[in-house]
Amino acid sequence: MIHKKIAPRYPLYIVSKSRADSRFTVKALLCMGLDFHVIIEGSQYDEYAAVIDPKQLLILDPAFQDTYNTLDKLGDTKSKGPGPARNFAWQHAIDHGYDWHWVMDDNIRCFFRFNNNRIIKDLSGSMFYAMETFCLRYTNVVMAGPAYEMFVHRRTKYPPFIVNTRIYSCNLIRNDLKFRWRGRYNEDTDLALQILKSGLCTVQFNAWLQRKIATQRTKGGNTQDFYEKEGTLNKSVMLAKIHHDVAKVVKRWGRVHHYVDYSSFKNNKLMRNPEVKVSQDCTFDSKVTTTQSAKSSTKTIKH
Repeated sequence: MIHKKIAPRYPLYIVSKSRADSRFTVKALLCMGLDFHVIIEGSQYDEYAAVIDPKQLLILDPAFQDTYNTLDKLGDTKSKGPGPARNFAWQHAIDHGYDWHWVMDDNIRCFFRFNNNRIIKDLSGSMFYAMETFCLRYTNVVMAGPAYEMFVHRRTKYPPFIVNTRIYSCNLIRNDLKFRWRGRYNEDTDLALQILKSGLCTVQFNAWLQRKIATQRTKGGNTQDFYEKEGTLNKSVMLAKIHHDVAKVVKRWGRVHHYVDYSSFKNNKLMRNPEVKVSQDCTFDSKVTTTQSAKSSTKTIKH
């Protein structure tokens, strides 16, 4: 059965550094026929422009690096990680009139649909539209994204989505949040915890998956800046220090990790959006109808 391709409502951004040669996420989105932007540092423009259409490149405004909250006192003595570029994507989407945006790591190989315990490669790109559709049904879902394919097994039953947990590597974010990316490390977990502690919700989809290359397996990005030199101890310690009420440092699988207990957020309940109508016989990823435009489809939440 051939499914009609439906493009995402909201812009896609890839944050990339020193990976013009690999371009995993770029290649994945090109195979899906999707439009996107790649955010890079100005010093690497020529390297990226040689292999990516320059129209798709956005140069990171250094002001986002200068003003970035690293949550430590090390300043410019080491890389500030991808957080500044992610905040730049956020502001770029706002400046262009969008209420949501997608921001992705640059080492995602491909995406999948997980249905009836079958993992099927998605080449249409409609999965992004489907996830957007689900989120628009609720007033308090503000971040969502697909789970890692490596953690979903064909012989195990999974719910189509999990509420109130961290969202890694491929994030759909509501632009009207008061929060922003912060922290030299673990900025993704920190943002999820900021959201959950405010009483809002996140959604991790098992119905759609991403195949991401494991941390430290690909040159460039944070591998050279952090992990090759210092491992994972500093990133775990920082998160446990900032969110000591729910996070701690543990040792698993031969190296240091952080562990977060998300059980305290179980009372963050999904709230249906009365302005979005869903047909009674709809399936999980069916269309919804709304009177608002694709660029402006939500109301601002007061925190």
